[in-house]
Amino acid sequence: MEQEITIHSISQSRKMEEQRQHAVPRAPFHVTPLSVSKARGAEVWDVDGNRYIDFAGGIGTLNAGHCPESVVKAIREQSGCYLHTCFNVMMYAPYIRLAEKINSLAPGTTPKKSMFFNSGAEAVENAIKIARAATGREAVICFDHAFHGRTLLTMTLTAKEKPYKQGFGPFAPEIYRAEYPYPYRLPAAFANPEDAQTYIDYFDTFFREKVAAEKVAAVIIEPVLGEGGFIVPPRVFLPTLKAICEKHGILFIADEIQTGFCRTGKMFAIEHYDIEPDLIVLGKSLASGMPLSAVCGKSELMEAPQVGALGGTYSGNPVACAAALATIDIYEKEKLYRRAEEIGHSLTTFWRRLQQQYEVIGDVRALGAMVGVEFVKSAASKEPHPELVARIVKEGYKRGLILMSAGTYGNVLRALMPLVISDAQMEEAMNILKEILGETL
Repeated sequence: MEQEITIHSISQSRKMEEQRQHAVPRAPFHVTPLSVSKARGAEVWDVDGNRYIDFAGGIGTLNAGHCPESVVKAIREQSGCYLHTCFNVMMYAPYIRLAEKINSLAPGTTPKKSMFFNSGAEAVENAIKIARAATGREAVICFDHAFHGRTLLTMTLTAKEKPYKQGFGPFAPEIYRAEYPYPYRLPAAFANPEDAQTYIDYFDTFFREKVAAEKVAAVIIEPVLGEGGFIVPPRVFLPTLKAICEKHGILFIADEIQTGFCRTGKMFAIEHYDIEPDLIVLGKSLASGMPLSAVCGKSELMEAPQVGALGGTYSGNPVACAAALATIDIYEKEKLYRRAEEIGHSLTTFWRRLQQQYEVIGDVRALGAMVGVEFVKSAASKEPHPELVARIVKEGYKRGLILMSAGTYGNVLRALMPLVISDAQMEEAMNILKEILGETL
């Protein structure tokens, strides 16, 4: 049984926060005012010695847990050989071995190739470049509530204005935004969300009124919306969207940066829909927190850009690649996709029981361990209640549970705990949540 959480003080964290104010600009936000000292598995300790259960997981980068021993070992061993050469200067085995591994894991039977970058946003940018080179087209379709990054192009693809886009325009051209079938807040255009013809009709109109299909290089979509609120689409939507893409010669890009690597109960979320993406974008939990991302795609598409057109000084750093290989080994050997299903079942059962008690819990949705809980001011109005979620997050870290919000309206509580979390830790966390709601509502 894990040690019971007792928060004593955060005096050292406060001292570090004061130092941060003098040395670091205000733009990087903090979910908590805490400063970490060490972390293992699904637990972290702050500089004051307080222990916390981590339901944020580095915003989804730690599916294999904090500091897995085999990953730390791989990092040490690779660091003792060489830290960096730049793949554009000299090849190295960890990069090639990781590409081979990702290619073997990617959905579908079409031969694949992969290359690596530093961040999710960088991978998305390069996936768009590949799609444009392969099709000779310029336009890209993205969706309401999407989040794809903070660079100029990915910020353009991202839907939420504040804090991600406000004051940073003008934005990248040839980006067109479609409505998303958000089941709890269904747009009028999707009155029949389980009928494929609904989406066929919608995009027929979209191609007439917004952008001609023959101009579109790619559609990019998260199989489950992440920052947008952990929104799981109607079952028929993604297969129908893929068929529409195939009809018009448009490439289908699956952004699996947050959904990938066992989080939803499969290695990649798109597998739930029996879809083979043309390109798949990976990051976050690829390398247990080391900065690494990937684009994996059908070989003929990946060969479209000319030699030298893609790359970067640090892209596919050998230490990060070694960490990724060890991390993927954990996913496979420990079958963490099964653990994700167990976590998701436990957490959704917990929240749906509470939903019967509190009408402010408007919606509980999940795919595997990707569980989102949407809070509203009343069940009838569905008016978002971000203030309540902010209070729950604040009370969480005060009681030893690190939580995060999400959603276009900031009213969704999301679960991104490491998948190695124990049943006892899950029970402890749920007891804290139950206590918070009982005292707050």
